[in-house]
Amino acid sequence: MSPDAHLNQLGEFLKARRAELSPRTVGLPDSAGPRRVAGLRREEVAQLAAISPDYYTRLEQGRIHASAPVLEALAQALRLDDDQRGYLFGLAGKEIARPRRRARQKVQPQLRRLLDDLTATPAVVMGRRLDVIAWNSLAAALITDFGQVPEKHRNYVRILFTDPAMRTLYADWKTVARTCVAQLRMEAAKYPDDPRLSALVGELSVQDADFRTWWASHQVATLSVGTKVLHHPLAGELALDWDTLTASTDPDQQLVIWTAEVGTSTHDGLRILASWAADQHLSASPAD
Repeated sequence: MSPDAHLNQLGEFLKARRAELSPRTVGLPDSAGPRRVAGLRREEVAQLAAISPDYYTRLEQGRIHASAPVLEALAQALRLDDDQRGYLFGLAGKEIARPRRRARQKVQPQLRRLLDDLTATPAVVMGRRLDVIAWNSLAAALITDFGQVPEKHRNYVRILFTDPAMRTLYADWKTVARTCVAQLRMEAAKYPDDPRLSALVGELSVQDADFRTWWASHQVATLSVGTKVLHHPLAGELALDWDTLTASTDPDQQLVIWTAEVGTSTHDGLRILASWAADQHLSASPAD
């Protein structure tokens, strides 16, 4: 196949992949009104990959060659799995770069300040692999005292499956856990060479038949919005709405908050729980 044909195929591959994604999937605001194209626009892909829209347009049109760093940025922006990433590099005639060891994630300063200000709202910051990298005192009172969990085990999915209290805390534990497995599967597609994620999947697959079954089903989901009912030992039944905010400075950090409408029994329960947490001096996550 000629180099020009390879470039054209690379452009078509990029078009097909961006058509499969939505702004919400990748943490971008969804503009009002109908969209003229399926999936992401060219300028949105360029924004995610930190390249110019004109450069990306010429790539899709098969007019230029891309460097390996640009291909890597596009692979992450388009959430390519391992096979798709290899295909992308092959079309470009580049060798796949070896995955680098990732440094420990540190919560973004602005998210830390926001957590500290949310005294009446439970909130955690999720990182890669759904690791819990920061939380406020009310989240510790609502879910579990994350500070008592060893840092290497401070992963939301792992806690769900290994802490027996989680199975009574969540009214519908199976739905919550199955959704988290689907979210972890999405993380695996983004970072197929992550050794910590592979170790987590292997550990939970051995320990839990439900995890093993749900992981094998290949269902995927993103952190977004929803409602969870909790049977809290102190605050009683809580029907909480949860939402996810993605840090613009690091799309791998997402702030998850639980809220309740004012005047409801759940809102009153959160206030009682906040007062209890303050009396117990329950700590938020330590500053890095």
